[in-house]
Amino acid sequence: MASERPSETRAAHQAATTPDGEAPWADLDMTVPTDRDHASVVALVECALVEVTHEAVGAVFVSRQVGRSTRTQYVAVEEVGEQFQKRHFHDRLGWHETTVPRRTVRNELITQLTRSTSMSREQPGEEAASKSDTFVVKPVRELRTP
Repeated sequence: MASERPSETRAAHQAATTPDGEAPWADLDMTVPTDRDHASVVALVECALVEVTHEAVGAVFVSRQVGRSTRTQYVAVEEVGEQFQKRHFHDRLGWHETTVPRRTVRNELITQLTRSTSMSREQPGEEAASKSDTFVVKPVRELRTP
């Protein structure tokens, strides 16, 4: 059937790009601050957005600051990938959800991932200061939801 061809093509593509059986998005992660140059961060964000749009995965940025942490998740709303659900969790304020365009997600991620330091590392003496901010792409079923 013609409807089976896209699935076969997608499976063949995944098999070709992941000879060890690892998902194509599995290595889309990093800690902040990073030694990557700006172009490398932009490329990582673009790859993450493609995977979030085409697979059942979400992009997650966790920021750890003195005395608090925040988690921001981005999940594609539609297969076209021009709208994303942004889920933001603040450990004191709880969850907030909104729908944002792809350009906003792209800009936010690039800004977050190119920061040279987090506020947590600028203020000594707190346990949270030793943990880095993180970015990862992982299955939607593993994301915390409100």
